[in-house]
Amino acid sequence: MTLRFAVPLLFAVATLTSPAAAQLLEGSAAMCNGSSPSVRVNVTGLKDRSGRLKLELYPANEDDFLKDDTKLKNEGKFFARLWTPTPQTGAVNLCIRAPRPGRYALLFTHDRDGKNKFNFWKDGAGFASNRKLGRSRPQLKEAVINVGPGVTTIMVHAQYLRGLSGFAPYDPND
Repeated sequence: MTLRFAVPLLFAVATLTSPAAAQLLEGSAAMCNGSSPSVRVNVTGLKDRSGRLKLELYPANEDDFLKDDTKLKNEGKFFARLWTPTPQTGAVNLCIRAPRPGRYALLFTHDRDGKNKFNFWKDGAGFASNRKLGRSRPQLKEAVINVGPGVTTIMVHAQYLRGLSGFAPYDPND
């Protein structure tokens, strides 16, 4: 899967929270305030606090799921991407805006080396279903979410390559 660095500012923004208080990145207050369709993703299970975090929101159909963003945009289809530095401490909460309520496919990745290309051996990924990804390409049904008219909150557990069994949640005891 090819990953490009482009943030549609109109649709994407991140929030990072620490145990002490919520901290909003510049310009983010309007994105997850409940007045427009958006997805708040609470991420758990990060392997470490390196690199950057990314959310991508795709049309919820087999043809468009994980399709190159340039192709989607050239076809006049919706696509949104959010990049944000990994916070050094605290909870990780990201918010990405949808153009309207409906069904979308959501991908989370942890770009640990910051090279803007998914590194199968190092980087992490996660989907709304939180099912163990294993060795196969993720299926659309694992990524589909229903976005309402306000803020839709979901939990995503980050998964990393774990030997021959493929991607699974990180276990610090391994």
